[in-house]
Amino acid sequence: MSTATTSCEPYPQGIPPTSPSPRRFPVCSRWSSRARAACCCCSRSPDKPAVTGDFNPSTPELLAGNAAFARDFEGAGMPAAPARRLAVVACMDARIAVARILGLHVGEAHTIRNAGGVITDDVIRSLCLSQRLLGTREVVLVHHTGCGLQSLDEQRFLSELETETGLRPSWPLEAFTDPYGNVAESMRRLHSSPFLPCKDHIRGFVYDVADGKLHEVGAPAS
Repeated sequence: MSTATTSCEPYPQGIPPTSPSPRRFPVCSRWSSRARAACCCCSRSPDKPAVTGDFNPSTPELLAGNAAFARDFEGAGMPAAPARRLAVVACMDARIAVARILGLHVGEAHTIRNAGGVITDDVIRSLCLSQRLLGTREVVLVHHTGCGLQSLDEQRFLSELETETGLRPSWPLEAFTDPYGNVAESMRRLHSSPFLPCKDHIRGFVYDVADGKLHEVGAPAS
């Protein structure tokens, strides 16, 4: 692999080429009532069930969809570098259709998603590669209203995981109460990272799941 460049200028020749035995997690039928309430396959909130009816794996339908996609595939030869030189960091929430919300097309941007859309070490890892090897120069954050992390009791959740598995995760869940404040904190983490050479074009937004609109969050003070 070519040596990573720290310059934000266009590449002159284009983009460089490219332990102990683990403990089994208990099946969800043996989890605590709180853990079951958060489980995507068995949750049944009294006022608003997350999932209703029996669960049926989607993989057969996904494979059928891929077969239809491949019949008319026209993406051969598309460059790996995003055409807009843009990276989007967003929450994994199923209601957040990043490409549709932002009017993006295939090949135009990198999309990095996790629970909450928060800036973690692994997101920095992806952005570092995105900027240094594939030429992106702009970062857009998309968090949203009604995020599950807003109502999560992080310490209680981690304690329940430890009780049920015998292990306490080394990673934080990154729970928060204010999505706007969380975007500001995520922007601060980006600006303070020594591994990202391009920080002039970082903008953060909160997507309102009630009306589909983006609301910008001001840049944090340096």
